Amino acid sequence: MTRTKTGISGLDELIDGGLVEGSTILVSGGIGSGKTIFGLQFLYHGASKYDEPGVYVTLETRPNDLRLEALQFGWDLEALEKKKSLIIVDAASSKAGLPTSEKYAIRRGFDVSTLAEEIYRAVDDSKAKRLVIDCISALGMKFNEPSEVRSELFRISALLRELKVTSLLMSETIAPDAHSRAGVEQFVTQGLISLNLFEDNGTLKRDLLIWKMRQTSHSLKKHIFAIGKNGIEIKSKKSSTTKKR
Repeated sequence: MTRTKTGISGLDELIDGGLVEGSTILVSGGIGSGKTIFGLQFLYHGASKYDEPGVYVTLETRPNDLRLEALQFGWDLEALEKKKSLIIVDAASSKAGLPTSEKYAIRRGFDVSTLAEEIYRAVDDSKAKRLVIDCISALGMKFNEPSEVRSELFRISALLRELKVTSLLMSETIAPDAHSRAGVEQFVTQGLISLNLFEDNGTLKRDLLIWKMRQTSHSLKKHIFAIGKNGIEIKSKKSSTTKKR
């Protein structure tokens, strides 16, 4: 089975060497847990180390703010964009009612259909192998029922499978034990990784837990990780694993 290297230090050894190529993984966590950095690192190293172009769909952060955030880790997104190794799709400006000068953007009113069209265009233009949507919780706010959220996410997941990209869907959580915002996102993805920010003796720390990863033996333990000058680094330890499913 072909595996996609994540570029997240310490993660691949916990998931059989990487993500199953073409799979869609939910990455959930609260504010400050590191979701955006996780997504940026996955795409940046995919393009720069593994020659796998990527698309970053931003629903909440404007593209220039993303580029600035990436630079603190030495990740020059603009250089990748110039080579079409990376495309940023600006869906945040439209949602906020603001103009945008980005080439790839939602401009005629935000809905899932127009978002899907722009994702298809960006993936086709860049021949992308990786994709990140940050954050799908913003989609859920447009719907009243969890069943509506699940239906729309299923449409997006089906599109991503058709495009044969390995995808990360970021989801914000607001309750400590929740896996996602609407409570249904984890059921339309092939894997679930949760990022957690917690207090330990007056100090904030972060940990990661892999809840599911289909067709993959994976760690069942929590792993502390840090965000340093090179991005996310997981402090791996010997751990039990599940059988492949």
